[in-house]
Amino acid sequence: MINAATKEFSTALIEPERRSRHWHDVIASTYFPLDLEFREPNQFTGELKIWQLGDLSLSRLTSEALRYQRLSRHFLNEREEHFLVTVPAKSEIFFSQCGKDVRCNPGGFIIERSHEPYEFSHAEAADLWVLKIEAKALGHQIRSPDRFCSMEFDAANGAGGLFTDMLHLVPRRFSTMSQESRTVLGRQLIDMLVLSLKSDERTLTSGASTVRAAHLTRIESFVRKNLGRFDLDPEMVARGCEISTRYLHELLRDTNQTLGQWIREQRLEACRETLKDPTNRQTVAEIAYRWGFGDHAQFSRAFKSRFGLSPKEYRERAGPPNRSR
Repeated sequence: MINAATKEFSTALIEPERRSRHWHDVIASTYFPLDLEFREPNQFTGELKIWQLGDLSLSRLTSEALRYQRLSRHFLNEREEHFLVTVPAKSEIFFSQCGKDVRCNPGGFIIERSHEPYEFSHAEAADLWVLKIEAKALGHQIRSPDRFCSMEFDAANGAGGLFTDMLHLVPRRFSTMSQESRTVLGRQLIDMLVLSLKSDERTLTSGASTVRAAHLTRIESFVRKNLGRFDLDPEMVARGCEISTRYLHELLRDTNQTLGQWIREQRLEACRETLKDPTNRQTVAEIAYRWGFGDHAQFSRAFKSRFGLSPKEYRERAGPPNRSR
């Protein structure tokens, strides 16, 4: 271990007969439980470095050929869902999830969902950069991120290239950054990832017709810009997006949430992110009001029901003490 926010693992000092078991444990503790299939278990070598950036982690994994499987039994009792963003720097990787297969080479990246079975493999020695993100954190910024699984995105040009460049800079600057700076950088990495996803033209067409997806994207954007308005309701959203209220509800029919439920979820996530921000000096009541909650007691109950802690308790655990409550 390098420091409290950096970890390093290697098979170099592990006896050959124990390496496969050791690597199973390393992968499970870093990402989540997976079944691993080694080409030559006793000859296997692997190294893993991890940098913690607030609630997000970045890792660099180099290893011999491997096959990973995420099975239903691995996540039956897990509550928190995550996404892995994998950027290969060496060798082709294969990924299959929800009946879709993709082969990704250096210059691209893929997204993996933890709460859906999948297979991931590389037939040659690989060098991978992996970002682990809470599904809630990603979902707060882009609708239904699971629709991007089993798609290859550009990691060499435009926003995707800038996102990848930021990943590569983290190890060089990490030791000189404060904990607060690392947390902020983690949020910025998510912002850059979302920007790279949204800049891909397939974002508007994945999983739906172009027209429908374009409407949903416009609805999502309008809601996020107006979360703080107490009068945000279906009629306002429909007017702002220049569609009928009836059509609005029809568009949302297969999202498994009403517009009101989705707005409430986004407001709670916005409050949670603000409470985690060590630079924010607003009181809990001010934060709730800022994001559209008019009743402080109702907000506190909803927050505790959603996250298991009261807003005050969450803030105390997430940041430094002596902050205005």
